[in-house]
Amino acid sequence: MHVTHLTLQNFRNYASADLDLAPGVRIFEGVNGQGKTNLIEAIAYLSTLRSHRVSSDSALVKFGEDSAVVRAELAHGPRTLSIDVEIAKSGSNRARVSGHPVRARELPRYFNTVVFAPEDLALVRGEPAQRRAFIDSLLATHAPRLAEVITNYERVLKQRNSLLRSAKARKVSDAMLGTLEVWNDQLISLGTEIIAARLALVTRLRPHLAQSYRALVAADHGAGMTMRVSALADAKNLMDEDGAGGEIDTELTVDEIRQQFAQRLADARSREFERGTTLVGPHRDDVTFWLNDLPARITASQGESWSFALSLKLAAAQLVREESRTGDPVLILDDVFAELDGERRSRLAAAVESYEQVLITCAVLADLPKELWTRTIRISAGRILGTQEECDADESAE
Repeated sequence: MHVTHLTLQNFRNYASADLDLAPGVRIFEGVNGQGKTNLIEAIAYLSTLRSHRVSSDSALVKFGEDSAVVRAELAHGPRTLSIDVEIAKSGSNRARVSGHPVRARELPRYFNTVVFAPEDLALVRGEPAQRRAFIDSLLATHAPRLAEVITNYERVLKQRNSLLRSAKARKVSDAMLGTLEVWNDQLISLGTEIIAARLALVTRLRPHLAQSYRALVAADHGAGMTMRVSALADAKNLMDEDGAGGEIDTELTVDEIRQQFAQRLADARSREFERGTTLVGPHRDDVTFWLNDLPARITASQGESWSFALSLKLAAAQLVREESRTGDPVLILDDVFAELDGERRSRLAAAVESYEQVLITCAVLADLPKELWTRTIRISAGRILGTQEECDADESAE
């Protein structure tokens, strides 16, 4: 699938914008702060209803306005459709597909993007929450219903933690303990589904990660990934005091996950009452990335970490390509080439050229392989100036 036309109203620094896009690689070029990333952020937002840069939608609405509109015309083979979102500065957003209102979680069924941005270096070097968010976002792309499961799990977790905090404050009652069992049942049911889905996803993603890393670095470096699951405790999966799980690289049935989760939760009860918080469950899990059988977070250099994070997103794009009914995702690379040496720039360009549509931002054309220079769209001060050829023609006319 690819975007054929993008329309913006009051989005970031764009009062209004209209842009025709063709399949293949397209470059948004301009000095920093002109609005290049805002364009690709708008496109990515349509597939997830969230920004990869900020946590609040209010930052997406142009200053002084109450709402913003992002609309895209899409094509997948002979099929065409439109997707649009009205982003409210306060209140609920509204999403539509070909003019018909839809729920936000349904959008991944129609349109997928995979974004790599400089912030994604945190996937390798950052906190577990960032890696969980990456896995869960990819889960929602493949099975939108899982987004609701994760939301419900977080709701149950919040209620259970509130009860544990009350217990810690010495306000325990038999009724309170009975209520805790009710929350336990829901936590285990929802958490088991999330854990099983995450483990299955990591298993499918792992070979793509290894292949993408080899293609990018052109060396025999082994890149891998495993889940650390707090709810799975056995002789081969010892837990530390903080609840971080051991590496899981074997297949477990849903019943096995549920049974071990329940046992682990029971074992942790006294510590949970002491701390007033839930110590076991998907909210405490992590993903370990491996480079040559060593944890990448600890041993990878800055350049290796950058290449690893990029390879992870390329692996995600390949997985979406294989499993999505809408074909290729729109692959978005935000300011990535500047951090790569010449050889890896060329290898990255070769790795993405087969995708139906690739959108790239850059501040300096010299950072890109020369064969991409003619595919440039210039951006300046919230205005789309046109393609390189159009801008050159205008300058010649003047």
